[in-house]
Amino acid sequence: MPDFPYARLRRRPDVEAENLQAHDATDVLLVEKALDAGVPGHEIAVIGDEYGAITLALTDAGLSGVRVHQDLVTGRRALALNAEDLGLSGFVSCELEAALLEGARLVLLQLPKSLAELEEIADAVARWAAPDAVLIAGGRVKHMTLAQNEVLGRSFAEVQPQRAERKSRLIVASTALPAPASPPFPVTAQHDGLTLVAHGGAFAGPRLDIGTRVLLDVLDRETGARGTRSLSGDSRSSSGERSDERRTERAERVELTTCAAPAGESVVDLGCGTGALAVSYALAHPEARVIATDRSAAAAASARATVLANRVEDRVSVMHDDAGSEIADGSIDVVLLNPPFHLGTSVHTGAATRLFEAAARMLRPGGELWTVYNSSLGYRTELTRIVGATEQVERTPKFTVTHSIRR
Repeated sequence: MPDFPYARLRRRPDVEAENLQAHDATDVLLVEKALDAGVPGHEIAVIGDEYGAITLALTDAGLSGVRVHQDLVTGRRALALNAEDLGLSGFVSCELEAALLEGARLVLLQLPKSLAELEEIADAVARWAAPDAVLIAGGRVKHMTLAQNEVLGRSFAEVQPQRAERKSRLIVASTALPAPASPPFPVTAQHDGLTLVAHGGAFAGPRLDIGTRVLLDVLDRETGARGTRSLSGDSRSSSGERSDERRTERAERVELTTCAAPAGESVVDLGCGTGALAVSYALAHPEARVIATDRSAAAAASARATVLANRVEDRVSVMHDDAGSEIADGSIDVVLLNPPFHLGTSVHTGAATRLFEAAARMLRPGGELWTVYNSSLGYRTELTRIVGATEQVERTPKFTVTHSIRR
């Protein structure tokens, strides 16, 4: 078996650190399984190859025409950079659609964190791959659950977990079941006049996550005081009430300061997820031009669908991009940010730092950054250092909202 130089792979442009690697034992197991299967490259599809370890190892072994889908744009760029460094080519990047899977007899999958994302992927394989296709899914044992087997069992008649090796485990799924007439995703939910649409890989799915609700409440409080449309949905909603979860958050609040509501014309929802902040802002500020951007393809697709569902496509554009890298420096008036605190399965603040730096780069001097984050993380000092003067606007036991002014 060819000795592929996994150690030469890098994560860039994603966060790089000593405890963050560009491959793991699961990648190696999946490659070994694929090479043992003897399936030609053009009949192999790879899904969830974070930085290209699987795809490039197969290519290096002489397989050509391998198709690969990576949800994160950082992963796509890392694959391209690693391929260039190693002098490899011959693979094809695809979205999660029929072109990725048609005629594929072997599908290799790095198991995603989300069961919903796994369900969407399993359905896609059963729906579009060759009738005799085999899906081999793998992950680190500590992150695997029996629920993953159950999800795979909805699309495949045979689901066989393998023995663990090197702290990783593979699951072999075969004999695809008939796919339902309509795919299970995207799904839609209503929130007081705001329609959210979500693909399986979008954070929080069609729900309005608590952190976003807290930030919307802060902005809503100021916007509402001016008599304009509510940021959290249509003010003509019959009930106008929030969920029990939101009322609980309100009851726990300690109000500290009140800032003027952002009223800029050029707004970015950075790390937009399903687009809740972007669309809410556009509904409340018809004069604003909003960009929703996320590095996740599932999130970007969800945000586009959310924009269309709320009929604000004339005011909101969606980008699949890494930390707004395609947005010009100093061109934005307001950035709205609910940053992640995970990098894959690792708890790491590097992802948030990159977004703070991105916000500082794209904001004009005097521009505003509104951020919500887990209160335990204490980002205020970092925001002040990277962006500019930062004040705490609201704090709950779970979340903090800050307002930063670009220096």
